[in-house]
Amino acid sequence: MTFLRLLFTPLLVVSLLAGCSLPRGAALQSEILKEANEEFPQIAVYQVTRDTVGQVASWPMTGNFRTYGWLSHSHEPAELRISPFDAVDLIIWDSEDNSLLTAPGQKLVAIEGIKVSASGSIFVPYLGNQRIAGKTPEAARRQLEREMIQIVPSAQVQLNITPGSRSSVSLVSGVTAPGPVQLPEGHFTVLNLIAQGGGASTALRNPHVRLIRAGKTYRISMAKMLANPSLDSIVKGGDKVTVEADQRYFRALGASGTEELIYFEQDRVSALDAMSLIGGIQDARADPKGVLILREYGANAVRSDGSGPSNSRTVFTIDLTTADGLFSAGNFYIHPQDTVLVTESPVNNARTIFSLIGSTFGVANQINN
Repeated sequence: MTFLRLLFTPLLVVSLLAGCSLPRGAALQSEILKEANEEFPQIAVYQVTRDTVGQVASWPMTGNFRTYGWLSHSHEPAELRISPFDAVDLIIWDSEDNSLLTAPGQKLVAIEGIKVSASGSIFVPYLGNQRIAGKTPEAARRQLEREMIQIVPSAQVQLNITPGSRSSVSLVSGVTAPGPVQLPEGHFTVLNLIAQGGGASTALRNPHVRLIRAGKTYRISMAKMLANPSLDSIVKGGDKVTVEADQRYFRALGASGTEELIYFEQDRVSALDAMSLIGGIQDARADPKGVLILREYGANAVRSDGSGPSNSRTVFTIDLTTADGLFSAGNFYIHPQDTVLVTESPVNNARTIFSLIGSTFGVANQINN
């Protein structure tokens, strides 16, 4: 009787376990990938290997993260140029006794605070409208003096410029000292501007620079700009510049070291980088052959010829137990809003069953005694 009880009890446990799901923290790889084998597949599955990495790299970026272009460095004239809404001060010297410009005994006349119009012109008595925007102060001075000599042969012109709103840049945020910055002479670039504001805040994660010019937005990471001087664009009057943290992220789920949103710490994050960022995989739970990258493409990216995924819902599988899987993971790049899922090892089910059986035998022995 005792023997039958000991035999019957574990068999009963096994039969009960067969009819229910064992408690675990992540799905098995087979459970997720089975949808690819249905008559009408719900997902497309691709193994990350040497052969597929290059192909996948040409597919569109995903993640609802808008990308912006950037303006390359252009070799602008080094001298300050007059802009609309600048203020011009003129001093006209005249040595003649009977001058059109000066009163008896005077040798000069000062005309201050002349605003450069939106069209780039100023009004000067006896000369009318003179277009000076886009010229250097010296070129504008020579132009006005040349025109004035036709009326007053001995005239000499002195010109001073006070930059207006169009000759300043707004350094909005993300630096130690934000605020408006008057453009100096010379090649004044985005990095010059950020440096004048005290540099990017050290609290920002992988800082990006956002430039708004004439209603258009441009964006680039500071790391990329520092690595390539040709991307350090010249700033222009009216520009607005913001330094901000990188907002891109991916999700970590399953039998990984952490389950949370992981923000990008650099411009590109490979699948191998991602494994480090999530704290690796849990040795006792994870299936090292079952690391999955879940990604959703737009419907217009779906292709049947391999130039795009065969389904908008796509799963990339990575085998961390092979050299090809490890090297390929280092060349496979995570997209914003991807999900990195470390699946549960199927061995855990057997361990759980044997653990429960062992516990059951212990309970049975206690009952028998």
